[in-house]
Amino acid sequence: MRDVMTTHVASVRPDTPFKDVAELLVRRGVSAVPVLEEDGRVAGVVSEADLLRKEEFREQYYGEDYRPRLRARLRRRLAGRGEDGQEKAGAATAAELMSAPAVTVGPDTSTVTAAQLMDEHGVKRLVVVDGEGRLIGVVSRRDLLKAYVRDDAELRRWVEEAIPEQARWNDRTGIVVQVQDGIVTLSGYTSTRTEATAAVHVAKGLGGVVGVREGLVWERDDRLELPLIWD
Repeated sequence: MRDVMTTHVASVRPDTPFKDVAELLVRRGVSAVPVLEEDGRVAGVVSEADLLRKEEFREQYYGEDYRPRLRARLRRRLAGRGEDGQEKAGAATAAELMSAPAVTVGPDTSTVTAAQLMDEHGVKRLVVVDGEGRLIGVVSRRDLLKAYVRDDAELRRWVEEAIPEQARWNDRTGIVVQVQDGIVTLSGYTSTRTEATAAVHVAKGLGGVVGVREGLVWERDDRLELPLIWD
């Protein structure tokens, strides 16, 4: 997350008025803002969708006969929000508008995990917090895509640094890393099958890696070794 997240983040307080939240989103050109307590902890997130509940349920104010589309209702129900749209339609502050708890990650979370969380929770961004739950930054879907614009040389260095030092290339044995168009090829030798598997796993877990091709040879298949059982 550290490499791709946005650290200059607009935020609001729980008592920030509806209109001020809307103006902030428009002025900063963002689709959501975290809601922070006085100590900097993240209480929730207000998105454009939360603000637009006033329009979505406008019959409450103008007497129009309207219900959100079935797909939208099902999405909210699956997300555990039920029919909270009508409540948010009458919201006047960020605390009443926000979705809580916010979906958060730590600064060391991989981009792969972040993408999985976005898909799982149906959100477009994640709030990055420290160990105390205080705001550090925000990562969006677009931020995650930044990892894929790294050139091959940079990606190769990144993969090499992630592989344990003892498994890297030396004069006779080790892992050789090659990258072309974001596809990583691992070749060479390792002492055990476990080391080879670990290297492949590490490479696949790095953001920006389009794919991994394995051409590793190991000296010993330690997975077949059974522990001794003493009577």
